[in-house]
Amino acid sequence: MRDSQHPYLGTNFVAMAHRGGWLSLEDRARENTWYAFAQAVAEGYRHLETDVHTTADGTLVAFHDSQLGRLTDASGQLNKHNWAELADVRVGGSDPISPLEELLAEFSSTYFNIDLKDDAAVTALPVLLAKLGAEDRVCVASFSTLRLRRFRALAPNVLTATTPAEIAWYAFGVGLRRRPLGAGAVLQVPTRVFGDRIPLVRPDVLAAAHAAGRKVHVWTVDERAEMERLIDLGVDGIITNEIGILKQVLTERGLWEGQE
Repeated sequence: MRDSQHPYLGTNFVAMAHRGGWLSLEDRARENTWYAFAQAVAEGYRHLETDVHTTADGTLVAFHDSQLGRLTDASGQLNKHNWAELADVRVGGSDPISPLEELLAEFSSTYFNIDLKDDAAVTALPVLLAKLGAEDRVCVASFSTLRLRRFRALAPNVLTATTPAEIAWYAFGVGLRRRPLGAGAVLQVPTRVFGDRIPLVRPDVLAAAHAAGRKVHVWTVDERAEMERLIDLGVDGIITNEIGILKQVLTERGLWEGQE
């Protein structure tokens, strides 16, 4: 199967809910919870972005930070706790931390973009995906080039994003013709890199990526005007917190392909 035919890439434009996204100010503290993902799915989103950490006893959980303090009523390092110790922890004062297995099972018609946040997740995630038969429902990413390369070796049939090292070749416009572009089928990138000094989402970068058969998804875009600009530029997907705004923009342009 060519990457362009992969089920994850089956829509013409990928609209992705960043950590589940939000519809109101009150929702912002509930990132990566069942509530956030359920709300995005109810809005029709087919693609959900999440982060995974691993507990001390090997449970993969949807959580962005390595420390518990910013979002929960607990403190300390997440991976120092067993899952049983985290079961009563609440995100935003109300929501439990969600095991990734439960999310994949509950939202079985939805695609997940999974950011590997620790080394243990590299080995645990392929096992979980095989157990659930969910290999075709995910795209795996990481800010760690080494981590993502290790994951590819363990799960060669799972769709992955480009590594930071691979993205750098696009950013500098170096070696695109003479170097392999890596295994990543999707460039998941911010609009600018290196302290906002270098614009990354440019016509030449998009042309090079598309010529190589890569899709380009941009994060994290919350302003309507920027969404409009990127769509006009020709990106293939947008990752957003503002799920209501992105849905409206895509609907107005005839690009919304939400699930019923």
